[in-house]
Amino acid sequence: MLLFLVRRLILVIPVIFGLLLLTFIMIRVVPTDPAAALAGENASAEQIAAIRAQFGFDQPVIVQFWTYLGQVVRGDFGISLYSNRPIGADILLRLPATLELTFVALLVAAFGGIAVGTLAAVWHNSWFDHLIRIFTVAGLALASFWLAIMLQLLFSMELGWLPLRGRLPSGMAPPAYITGLYLVDSLLTLDFRAFTTALGHLLLPALTLAFGGLATVARFTRSSLLETLQNDFVTYERAVGFPNHRIVLPYALRNSLVSPLNQIGLLFGGFISGAVVVEAIFDWPGLGSYLVGAILTADYKAILAVTLVVGLIYALVNIAVDLLQGIVDPRVGGDL
Repeated sequence: MLLFLVRRLILVIPVIFGLLLLTFIMIRVVPTDPAAALAGENASAEQIAAIRAQFGFDQPVIVQFWTYLGQVVRGDFGISLYSNRPIGADILLRLPATLELTFVALLVAAFGGIAVGTLAAVWHNSWFDHLIRIFTVAGLALASFWLAIMLQLLFSMELGWLPLRGRLPSGMAPPAYITGLYLVDSLLTLDFRAFTTALGHLLLPALTLAFGGLATVARFTRSSLLETLQNDFVTYERAVGFPNHRIVLPYALRNSLVSPLNQIGLLFGGFISGAVVVEAIFDWPGLGSYLVGAILTADYKAILAVTLVVGLIYALVNIAVDLLQGIVDPRVGGDL
């Protein structure tokens, strides 16, 4: 398993290089001039040319890419045209907010989807199973921006149960910085008021982000568990008198988790990209809202840096999921 881990980590390098190259080409193909965007609407042609020369935008594209790649290797992402601060500092400031939102949504989707899918398979063709099938189809069909607005209208503006936007109320100091994850930091510092407040602000964006993923995990869990329950070892256990819950929980469910775990790894990438829309709607100060600002100002270095960070996290999460599959299923673990 250690050799598998090293091999996968080495393979991450060409993947990240390809991701950077593809993103760079796509950004440069778009007919926008970052120098003109930076200079402003009233800038003269001379001012725009001066900015273009200052930031190297007048160099051939391949030279710009290799120059940028060299900076990235040295850990220098450059200065953001959007915030006029080092891009690395901006990412470190905003990354914890996106990670907190994404991981909470992933936990809701994973545990909720497995639980719902298991119950639907155990009560196959019951009213609960039919209800879950309708729910999962709706979860796959609904657009996240529409669901976010509906949840805001109901729980924030109509009922007043949950906050409308942000990570904390205006004027409230965040918990002492340890990880940047408010839920974790507030627990570590025993600041339970900050924990409940941060959790309240997190619920609506996390549920919005998790809804489609929960439906996907539930469908895969249900179909995989139904297939496992048809196997001979389940028939044998039923014949010798094992109760149904003893068959499902320790044995059948464990053999059915490989397919849902694959989906959970893929969902992480979908949640990161979906967080762009959710963060914009809920005014969540994470990488998604930062990326929107960078795109609007043609800040290609910030776009590339965010893409690089997200791609790297996505690759690491998928490696972790592969290792988890090996732990859950010894047949997969033997091939690692």
